[in-house]
Amino acid sequence: MAKLLVVDDDEDISAPLEQILTAEGHGVEVAGNGYEGLSSIAVRPPDLIILDIEMPRLTGPQMAYDLVLLDSGKERIPILLLSGAANLKQVAGAIGTPYVLAKPFDVDRLLALVKLALKERIAPTPAPAKGADESQS
Repeated sequence: MAKLLVVDDDEDISAPLEQILTAEGHGVEVAGNGYEGLSSIAVRPPDLIILDIEMPRLTGPQMAYDLVLLDSGKERIPILLLSGAANLKQVAGAIGTPYVLAKPFDVDRLLALVKLALKERIAPTPAPAKGADESQS
């Protein structure tokens, strides 16, 4: 099926995500922060990024913004935001992604959103600089 990249610093979330998505037939790679996510994308771009917002070192919104700055085609990878942040919808708007799921999440809803994102392939359209700043509030 598809190659997915899960970028989340919480192994209690990323490990079950990896198991669920692998069981659905996807190839899954896990990164613990935005820098690891960017490194992984540079080596082998995924079909979809499942991205947490609040992470140490490089947040999800900062990672999304950095992808746009690279301007190498990788900024066209759809992003599914998966977070427990109170401002999740606001950050999704700043990143420009229609794929959003709050933690804790329903597995069926997750799988439906993954399927939708892979079908539609709507690339994020981050607001310049503002997307990175929103994650800090």
